[in-house]
Amino acid sequence: MEVIIWVLILFILIYAIIPYVLAAKLGFWVCWKGKKDAEIALTFDDGPDPVYTPVLLDLLKRERIKATFFLVGERAARYPELVLRMSREGHCIGLHNYKHQCNWLISPWKNARTLEQSARIIENITGERPVFYRPPWGMMHLLDFFLHKQFRMVHWSKMFRDWKRKGGSKKVSNGLITRVESGDVILLHDCGVTPGADEDAPQYTIKGLRVAIPALKARGFRFVRMDEMFDKHFSIKTSHRRKEIEP
Repeated sequence: MEVIIWVLILFILIYAIIPYVLAAKLGFWVCWKGKKDAEIALTFDDGPDPVYTPVLLDLLKRERIKATFFLVGERAARYPELVLRMSREGHCIGLHNYKHQCNWLISPWKNARTLEQSARIIENITGERPVFYRPPWGMMHLLDFFLHKQFRMVHWSKMFRDWKRKGGSKKVSNGLITRVESGDVILLHDCGVTPGADEDAPQYTIKGLRVAIPALKARGFRFVRMDEMFDKHFSIKTSHRRKEIEP
């Protein structure tokens, strides 16, 4: 029995814990921090959301900055007009699983199939195939790096726990203004309906951004997409046909 327990512990370490630590804490195998001076990337997970995503897009458009959205596949299928708007307004679109589920707890092969399904959903809407992928909660395992070679894995270098309303907009604005450095990939959220999140939390994220973006611009920071911060040549474009969205 003791041998079985040790074998199980060793399996968990090799399969999940060690790959996660190497990727999330040390940046191995993932895009998590750029190298160019004064460049930062705003990234938003869990959307699209019919309430908060349009407000966020309005803000980004008004500030004339581009961001990257990591979309949940089933939500992209539910709100294609928002996905199309992201694309038309020049934002980068990445993947965040078909459902917001932890990679550690689902079959790697099932996740690979549904991830491809999510990519097709977005491609059918925008005419462009996503190439960046961030697993929910950043939880990666060993097989992720073998089964998803067609995508670039993404983590982050700064986050401010904006999926919780505690601390309000000041938590977000103060964190962005005081902690952000050149090359940071910043994790934020435009949807609060996922497990562990507060549903109204994105409103505080958006309020915090209204304060932080002008302050960061004043310090000389440039806001870029993930494909601008990292290898531009990795971007894969297919047919530019877009699905027609009913008004």
